[in-house]
Amino acid sequence: MPKNFKKVEDILYGKIFNHAKGGISIVSLNGEWVKVNQSLVKLLGYSEEEFYSMTFQNITHKDDLEKDVNLMHQLLNGYMESYQIEKRYFHKDGHIVWALLSVSLVKDAQEKPMYFISQIADISEQKSASWRFQFLMNIVKGQNETLKDFTYIATHDIRTYVGNLFSISEFLEEENPNLSYSENFKMLKESISNLHDTIEHLRQIKIDKPKHEHNLSSLKLNDYINRATYNVNAIAKKENCSILNNVDRNVMVMATEAYLDSIILNFLTNAIKYKSPKRLPVIEISSEIKDQFIILKIKDNGVGMDLSKNGSRLFTLNGTFNNHHDSRGIGLFITKNHIESLGGKIEVESTLDKGTCFSLYFIRA
Repeated sequence: MPKNFKKVEDILYGKIFNHAKGGISIVSLNGEWVKVNQSLVKLLGYSEEEFYSMTFQNITHKDDLEKDVNLMHQLLNGYMESYQIEKRYFHKDGHIVWALLSVSLVKDAQEKPMYFISQIADISEQKSASWRFQFLMNIVKGQNETLKDFTYIATHDIRTYVGNLFSISEFLEEENPNLSYSENFKMLKESISNLHDTIEHLRQIKIDKPKHEHNLSSLKLNDYINRATYNVNAIAKKENCSILNNVDRNVMVMATEAYLDSIILNFLTNAIKYKSPKRLPVIEISSEIKDQFIILKIKDNGVGMDLSKNGSRLFTLNGTFNNHHDSRGIGLFITKNHIESLGGKIEVESTLDKGTCFSLYFIRA
């Protein structure tokens, strides 16, 4: 080994120590700062002289001190080779600095502890982002609980109204026997019946969810498409919209009845709502099998959309980007959550003034 190697080595280590991006320090076995680099001076605001007059205990948040000291003793007693914790330091200005502390122990040739090497990385921004995320999650959780309460009340009250509609339709039929031959009256009665079934499905989810949150049933997809198509019959007729159902009659998917009803109905009503004024609306419904999924495709020839501009907001809450008077930015958000809760996903293709195709992935039964 060249005679000047040790000198070169000391200079190299000194440069690394002093110019390292993260905070590095040498700490005595009692916690005194023996050596600190400029990154640590900048991070915590104390001068080198101020550091050397303190211990790490002096500027550690009291709620983190016990854990840090206990780990330091375990390191001294040979129970571990190093440790890493998140902890809070007090900046010279008084504010809190969150840091990721990594500590290792340096020993002499006789394996006797000499001092600690501490690396201190600033994680204040990450912590702040984590708190913001948790805050937003708490807000969403509260909104979900409110929505759940609303659903419980709504299903109870709407069942009463549906019962009244049943009775009124029966009274009308008794008073006007010829009504039973009216196609519009038949559609009205069928719609009331379907509304009753939907409310019952929602009520069943409310009852079963605590015990069977992930309990899916094998459902015939074509039946639910036919029911949803019937439920939008009047709207489609008014808008001169053709709905073509090309789904295989034998296709089965894993889902819950209320969710499957809601998903298909939402996409059909959206396709009609966003029709193009330049042509008669046509909705084509088809299915295909891909791996463990059944893909339900709902394609329209409506106004379409610019996905490069609005794709990121398509399924967000209140993410409206259409001037339609009935746009609220809620339906697709809820529908996406329904499909994902069933283990599926949504893909979309769209071109302005040509139309949109939604591909809905359901688990194959």
